Amino acid sequence: MPDRRLCERSLPSVRPVVTGVLATLACATALIAPPPLFAQAGVGTEGVGEVSFPNSGAPEAQAAFHRGLAQLHNFEYGSAAADFREAQEIDPGFAMAYWGEAMTYNHTVWMEQDRDAAHAALERLDPTREGRVAAAPTEREKAYLRAVETLYGDGDKQERDDSYTEVMRSLYEAYPDDHEAAAFYALSVLGTAHEGRDFTTYMRAAAVVEEVFDSHPRHPGAVHYLIHSYDDPIHAPLGLRAARAYSSIAPDAAHAQHMTSHIFVAMGMWDDVVRANETAVAVVDRARSARGGAALVCGHYPFWLEYGYLQQDRTDDARRILRGCLDAARSEAGARAGHGDLLDPDNTLRASYVQMRTRYILDSEAWDSEVLDWDVPMGEAWGDRLTYAFGTGFAATRRGDLEAARDALDTLLEARRGLEARLRTREDSGARYDTRAAILEQQLRAVILAEEGHPEDAIALVGEAVAAEESLPFIFGPPFVDKPSHELLGELLLASGRADEAREAFETALSRTPERATVQIGLTRATAHRR
Repeated sequence: MPDRRLCERSLPSVRPVVTGVLATLACATALIAPPPLFAQAGVGTEGVGEVSFPNSGAPEAQAAFHRGLAQLHNFEYGSAAADFREAQEIDPGFAMAYWGEAMTYNHTVWMEQDRDAAHAALERLDPTREGRVAAAPTEREKAYLRAVETLYGDGDKQERDDSYTEVMRSLYEAYPDDHEAAAFYALSVLGTAHEGRDFTTYMRAAAVVEEVFDSHPRHPGAVHYLIHSYDDPIHAPLGLRAARAYSSIAPDAAHAQHMTSHIFVAMGMWDDVVRANETAVAVVDRARSARGGAALVCGHYPFWLEYGYLQQDRTDDARRILRGCLDAARSEAGARAGHGDLLDPDNTLRASYVQMRTRYILDSEAWDSEVLDWDVPMGEAWGDRLTYAFGTGFAATRRGDLEAARDALDTLLEARRGLEARLRTREDSGARYDTRAAILEQQLRAVILAEEGHPEDAIALVGEAVAAEESLPFIFGPPFVDKPSHELLGELLLASGRADEAREAFETALSRTPERATVQIGLTRATAHRR
């Protein structure tokens, strides 16, 4: 019988260029699942997945604990924390309920962590590390407590992430039939990709969690972490089975509904992208409505939904979503939401709107749309100002308004300087955001040059942007660089009559953004021009 850890041990030695289908198929022969000693369905997890975590908590606290555990795997962190606190109230000495709440403050794949909140949760169990570990009645539960203490222990975040992964490896090996240990170990491996997506690292995680999916096909963590592991155009077909399963496993978890679209975007399956994010928004809206709240109009799920509509050429639907987010961002609450130095567009209504506006302008190619006049107060929100200026300037060049394009370039340059100053104050380098800013500047300069009658200079400048974009790790989802550089290069080459080179650029762009509409149109035009 093959060693069931053969795949995980061997994958780090596999060259990145062959860590796709061949490596995964090679792993499949070694992934022989152990007898599922933890196979029973979890208590109280209807609608969010099936988990089972034997523990020493009071029977009355099990429903809340298991629901929290399932929602933790679904990345529904707020809901999970509330469930774990409910379990604590029922059984104040329930050590694993405090462990669970602390885990909700570490967002592994997003590289986010609220260390203070985690410590506060753990200290309600006992003020000392030794006391907290001692409060866990069994050796297995003590091992989980030691692991979370490592996660929030000494050292910088990268050091702690790496140490936590080693502790979770030991726990996984000590309890080979504990599918929760396997799932959390796989997730911890994903959390070691500190410099961005690393195929070897992600395939190591997949090799572990494939076992869980095989023996526990309704486990929310199994399908969720497989989707993350395979979330790129090369490996996405390997994640399609998990994506198809996840929506029915956790119908009440909005993130689960959305998460399936990661695979669908990577494969250009636009009908499925739209369906997944319409469902995710509906799940959120039901919960908000029950609390008397407003519908979801900005943020991650509406943005992906807008992108799917644009790829389907449903510009009216995309514009409707955009208008809803604009109204929210213009509201008093929206204007005050968040801080100007946050880089993630999901962190503020304003930032979400700016991201969605740029996506709409570029993908609808509505160069003179009234959307260009839909503005929001931005102050010193440098990242938002940069993105807004790029969309405005790019549209101006396409309609031949060079004065407006140059004004937008000036605004972009000011915003880039402000953004760079902000980045210097961050704990992490923010290098990918700095690179993106440089690319957007190069692209805007290039399209201005092309409009001024200097196509060769424009092509050369976009060539530099292509190299810079290729230096970035793969980032899932709608294009991180709003106008993908290979795509823009193809458009400039085609406009210059260099159809063969344009076709090559578009083919490369299509490999990076499968079935993207503007790329397919460009490729069709370049191919026709060659005849």
